[in-house]
Amino acid sequence: MIRQAFAVDADAVVRIYNHYVAHTIITFEEEPVSSSEMVGRMAAVASDSLPWLVAEQEGTILGYARATKWKPRSAYRLSVETTIYLAPECLQRGIGTSLYQLLLKQLKDQGFHTAIGGIALPNAGSVALHEKLGFRKVAHFAEVGFKFGKWIDVAYWQLPL
Repeated sequence: MIRQAFAVDADAVVRIYNHYVAHTIITFEEEPVSSSEMVGRMAAVASDSLPWLVAEQEGTILGYARATKWKPRSAYRLSVETTIYLAPECLQRGIGTSLYQLLLKQLKDQGFHTAIGGIALPNAGSVALHEKLGFRKVAHFAEVGFKFGKWIDVAYWQLPL
């Protein structure tokens, strides 16, 4: 089941996200995020009238996808940045595709024009997911992040909605 996320989901969202913080370059955060911090992030997304979705099975959160403003200036108001994270044991089961498809549908229904996904590289799974859903690579920045003692590239994929 895919549904809107609520503050009560923050603990599960943090468990998923903090795995990537601690063990991967996928996020550039380097310190674990608290549940209260995540509740604040969820509230900020909601206050911008943007979707934050969770995939749930038998009461367990398997992953989440959300959109945030691309940039704060008003001319960017119809563009959003999209993000998706799945529990490590839920990869390559179709959950991410279903979750992201619904997120993109909701964004389109809300009248957004462009979705942008930033991907720290290498991340073959995320690249494959974005391209499967029609995103196209539009930018590549070399060595813009530094985590785990190494430089990391970031590329952006864009989807006209």
